[in-house]
Amino acid sequence: MSEKETGFISHLTELRQRLIHSIIFLAILFILCYFFSDHIYGFLVEPYANAVKDDGSERRLIFTALQETFLTYLKVSFFAAFFATSPFILIQVWKFIAPGLYKHEKKAIMPYLVLTPILFLLGGMLVYYLIMPLAIKFFLSFESAGLNTNLPIQLEAKVNEYLSLVMKLIFAFGLSFQLPIVLSLLARIGFIDAKFLKERRKYVVVIIFAAAALLTPPDPITQIGLALPLLLLYELSILSVGIIETKNLDREREREKENA
Repeated sequence: MSEKETGFISHLTELRQRLIHSIIFLAILFILCYFFSDHIYGFLVEPYANAVKDDGSERRLIFTALQETFLTYLKVSFFAAFFATSPFILIQVWKFIAPGLYKHEKKAIMPYLVLTPILFLLGGMLVYYLIMPLAIKFFLSFESAGLNTNLPIQLEAKVNEYLSLVMKLIFAFGLSFQLPIVLSLLARIGFIDAKFLKERRKYVVVIIFAAAALLTPPDPITQIGLALPLLLLYELSILSVGIIETKNLDREREREKENA
């Protein structure tokens, strides 16, 4: 067996070990989260509870299938476990790729590994503290006391549907907030530049609003709540790409001076 084949097999073995470690860590956290699933449920349902506590109605969350609440607790536990495991998975990725990188490449990648979970957390916080309370009040505004209809219209939200919506929005916003990371990495490998981003700004605006419409429920609050931060992040990405370009030019000039 050649040295290349041996090296390739050793890399696959290391990758498998790190994947196994990540899965084991995720499984352990999943079990722990299940024991605290009531508390996680209470945390996720708090925006709804706060939005309806002063409306004079006795609100509740219902389930219509025998196994629905149990499956919902499993889903909530896995979501919380995956959220908490993400930094560990990023560390495993870093340990796998770091030995093959030069010192300057390690310095370049490290900020992205730190910023990735931070931006994801910021996206989730935006959903939890701003978007969900506004969206709940918006949807509740369509309730009717029955003065103009034969029967009143009142929300009785299902546990599974409500929590699925919250988790979907947190995941969608968290992923969407990775936009600066993706664009900065593309700029580092020379695939895009600040001029490219500026010239295509009008197309990006359309794409962002279309993506917001697909990733969120069909209401203007959550769609605008996702689109506006993404537009801001896009503008910040243009600035960061410009800084990266300046640094790359400075490095090239230093190399030219050294070679001269």
